[in-house]
Amino acid sequence: MEKLVQGIHQFQTSYFCSEQELFTRLVGGQSPMALFITCSDSRISPSLLMQAKPGDLFCLRNAGNIVPPYGASRGGEEATIEYAIRALNVGHVIVCGHSHCGAMKALLNPAEVEEMPAVINWLSHAEATRRIIKENYAQLDDQSKHKAAIEENILVQLENLRTHPAVAARLAKKEINLHGWYYKIETGQVFSFDPNVGQFISLTNSKFKYENEADSLRLSTAAD
Repeated sequence: MEKLVQGIHQFQTSYFCSEQELFTRLVGGQSPMALFITCSDSRISPSLLMQAKPGDLFCLRNAGNIVPPYGASRGGEEATIEYAIRALNVGHVIVCGHSHCGAMKALLNPAEVEEMPAVINWLSHAEATRRIIKENYAQLDDQSKHKAAIEENILVQLENLRTHPAVAARLAKKEINLHGWYYKIETGQVFSFDPNVGQFISLTNSKFKYENEADSLRLSTAAD
């Protein structure tokens, strides 16, 4: 805890002072560039990953970067998505999964969380991911299956996003773009799903592409 308190002191005496104009401007409101949906995993720092400043990102975090279909869970996820779209008018929504995801490991190995009923209930919103892996990736070893689950889950959650009325309405008017990202913790690389090739392509090695057609979200090959 001492480390965290020291961090607050350093923030106030260093970063805040140098960015005081920014924080003064933020008092008047926020206008984030994107809604960033990612996992609660402590190894992920969205602002650090994208070198974003306060006010750039509107974040939604939970175990497994899961987006329950509209009406399936009257919780914070639904409200956060609606507010980001309707009130903040974000132009981009990013669903970002990551390597070594514990939620996806638990999804494939439910015995690991059998004493955690809340976790089991939450992972039910990723049941489509579990079935996709079971029926299409049975031949893979456990490590490869886990990676495939992480990537397929990103696409499943993008599909779930489309069931939210606020998102569907903006998509119909082509006023919003949805993106699926995969963050590889051990290398720092970020891969973006390219529906034209059905793969996750490194953001640093390819042009950034937008795709809103639901029927094009198909994963053909896992990222390197």
